[in-house]
Amino acid sequence: MSKVYIKSAGLIPVGEHWNKSLTDLMVEASLNALKGQDGVKIDRIVVGNMMSGYLNNQEHLGALLASALGMKGIEALKVEAACGSGGMAVHEGYISVKSGDYENVLVVGVEKMKDADTQVLTKALAMAESADFTQVVGASFISLNALLMRMYMNKYNVQEEFLDYFPVIAHKNAVTAAHSQFKKAFTLEDVKRSPYLAEPIRLLSSAPSSDGAAALLLSSKPSDVEILASEVSTNELMISQRENPLKFEATEKAFKKAVEKAEINPSSVDFLEIHDAFPIVAALSLEAMGYSAEGRAGFDAANGKYNLDGDLPILTFGGLKARGHPVGGTGVYQIVEAYMQLTGTAGKNQVQGAKLGVTQNVGGVDTTSVVHILRKVS
Repeated sequence: MSKVYIKSAGLIPVGEHWNKSLTDLMVEASLNALKGQDGVKIDRIVVGNMMSGYLNNQEHLGALLASALGMKGIEALKVEAACGSGGMAVHEGYISVKSGDYENVLVVGVEKMKDADTQVLTKALAMAESADFTQVVGASFISLNALLMRMYMNKYNVQEEFLDYFPVIAHKNAVTAAHSQFKKAFTLEDVKRSPYLAEPIRLLSSAPSSDGAAALLLSSKPSDVEILASEVSTNELMISQRENPLKFEATEKAFKKAVEKAEINPSSVDFLEIHDAFPIVAALSLEAMGYSAEGRAGFDAANGKYNLDGDLPILTFGGLKARGHPVGGTGVYQIVEAYMQLTGTAGKNQVQGAKLGVTQNVGGVDTTSVVHILRKVS
């Protein structure tokens, strides 16, 4: 079986791209990733996306991108795993190269969300949950996470403000991230003054809707960054079916499998790009991976453990909350950002001496979790 390397990476700034189509976003990110790779023959294209059919009246994204790039005849496909679609696309690209059947695979994650009004977008995001049991009673995705956050606060006697340290960390890091949607820091008091969207989740603690696309060229040919492991695990679709809703079992299992495959010690990881759509997701993700004890992630964040200059930096370019969350693109943005850290091209967001990084991309409420472990090649 082949090793899998990241040959190159590209992205476009996350934001509101009113004058660009879904195709424009994919093509621009792809061309950015393919700069300087003129002699490389692409064997396969994988596109990660969740909502293009519902929001943009466009499916068949693999063939669409291949055509737009002038790669007629190439094998191309779209993969979907709710908010984990980008991570799943990278996983599909990884196993393609790992199998030895493909030498060079272009992976693109994309979502164009800002064209849709709030009601349509809310309905689209709710499709990550059960149509028969959850959507039918009008439960939105944010309300499900709010219920989970309230349950967590009650069980562990945690005040809301400790969980709200996660968006504060994210925005502090995003200030110097060129591709982030919100280059503005704010304080814990700023978060507390913002209105509730679904108590206890506030406006300033919830990831935004975003347009964006990011791309990676994966290859069996040695390069500066190797993907040591790419693992996926799933959980019951509805949190009401779970024995313990406050345990992110999909993330726990995917992370454990990835660590075993990569043959690393989790304590040797230099930074984490986690799925911080809401503060509760960040907290439960860190606890599932064992970096914080149960009920303690918010306290660790408050004590500086997860700051850019802390013991274990997270959300180094702002994460979903501040970099932005173009749903199908998020998992690919995470790995592009990890690639930047490991190649020393992260600028003012650089984690000094970074050699080993982990990304975690979630679909649904930890219904699907995709974990990647990347290392700098000496």
